[in-house]
Amino acid sequence: LLEAVAYLATLSSFRGAPNEALVRVGTDRAIVRAEAQREGRELLLEAEIVANGRNRTQLNRQPLRRSRDLLGALRVTVFSPDDLALVKGSPGERRVFLDDILATLHQRHDQERADLERVLRQRGALLKQAGGRLNAEIELTLDVFDAKLAAAGEAVGRSRRELVDALTPVLSDAYAAVARTPAPVVARYRPAWMEGGLAAALAASRRDDLRRGVSTVGPHRDDLDLSLDGLPARTHASQGEQRSMALAMRLAAHEVITRRTETPPVLLLDDVFSELDPDRSDALLRSLPPGQTILSTAGDLPAGAVPGVVLRVRAGVITDETAVPD
Repeated sequence: LLEAVAYLATLSSFRGAPNEALVRVGTDRAIVRAEAQREGRELLLEAEIVANGRNRTQLNRQPLRRSRDLLGALRVTVFSPDDLALVKGSPGERRVFLDDILATLHQRHDQERADLERVLRQRGALLKQAGGRLNAEIELTLDVFDAKLAAAGEAVGRSRRELVDALTPVLSDAYAAVARTPAPVVARYRPAWMEGGLAAALAASRRDDLRRGVSTVGPHRDDLDLSLDGLPARTHASQGEQRSMALAMRLAAHEVITRRTETPPVLLLDDVFSELDPDRSDALLRSLPPGQTILSTAGDLPAGAVPGVVLRVRAGVITDETAVPD
């Protein structure tokens, strides 16, 4: 249920599952549909997920020319047990974190990211084809690809940097709220190529890229550096501190989106309390901002949670178990 709601907001699985994994075995497609309110308007959102084909979307029963045109109609903030990877995981996890927020705020970012990925594939194919050789034809083609990569990469990198600058002032307060122990949290996105520009960095790395057969510089290699109390959080923070920082990152993202859009995203908590001790569970509940919240759990609800509606899902059947007030 949570993944379906999140899919309409992001057009992807927050678990990283491919389309075919979202479609029931024995069928070739799935339909996700939801009614929502935004700025006083009733919206009907629909996504058709095709296992081995092109997905389609509709807004208020009108087919959209591009699936990504649905982005921004519904906004969500997802909390998941896998969020620990935002701190401990690979740089790719943190890049996706930033890009998902930006796509929620600006449809153009999704297009800029698609442009970047396309030219990276083209350049990568040429580098492999070259096999370490550099002749006039390869150099001329690389010049074209590098110009496109510099333009797309600069746009993506600039957007990420501006977002991190907005997140950083909020992070320390969010961390203090969930950890109940104040400590300075700093997020930094300043890749080396930004100093002289991506075009210059690509020119400097060309021979190395030809030798390796891959593009070694650009936003696809960048990382979001996180520090807690002046030390790298990935290597020096305890697991409890890392969990608190991951929660703080989600809370900070929610705050930034709310400020910029003047509409709070729907909060989706995917069994997140199963990985938290009672103190952090209580702190997270107290830190959640007002607004619609959908919480899933395989066990009991955390103490302090007072749901307005309780739905039980068993073997694909949804049952309303909301307590009737006396």
